[in-house]
Amino acid sequence: MFRSFGHAAREFGVDQSSDSAAAGSAQTDRQLMESLADDPAVLGVIYDRYAGLVYGLALAVLRNAEDAQDLSQEIFITLYREKGYDPARGALGGFLATMTRTRAIDRLRARGRKVRLLQDLHLTGLPTSPPFTPLERISMVRCTERVRAALTQLPENQRRVLEMAYYRGLTQSEIAADLDASLGTVKSWARRGLLSLRDALGDLLE
Repeated sequence: MFRSFGHAAREFGVDQSSDSAAAGSAQTDRQLMESLADDPAVLGVIYDRYAGLVYGLALAVLRNAEDAQDLSQEIFITLYREKGYDPARGALGGFLATMTRTRAIDRLRARGRKVRLLQDLHLTGLPTSPPFTPLERISMVRCTERVRAALTQLPENQRRVLEMAYYRGLTQSEIAADLDASLGTVKSWARRGLLSLRDALGDLLE
């Protein structure tokens, strides 16, 4: 279902051999990232490990399979090119999730600006995204079901704050205004919710 990563990998000289994949699968994220500079094939192992997480988050935010595929490929190519991950600052899964969310929200905002521009020009009949295929719907459920299940276990206020921040791209100040709550209260709800999610989904972020 994902856009061929093999094609993109070849553009950057990544040889995704089965031997490299087998060796890399036993390594920790820190070891993989340390090896990436000298062995581009390691990117394929990282992709196999985290593609589901990245694609699931991208699809949950963008609600468009093609856009989510494009963003997923962009995330891993950026990881390979820039190598901006610092193990001292957290797990690789968390780093990729943050990058995915940030860039997905950027795309939503860019999409919104484009729509407003067309509306200003009095254009109508904007094309809608094609419906998800059955396979895409199944994949979306599998990639996001654990996150959504974990969210449903949170208290209502914590769940609403996280959904408004991650799926709508609102700032904490905007959320506070929307919920008619103080900024300090919103920050407290968000922090408690994130801590609970980290406990529930820790294996996805290792």
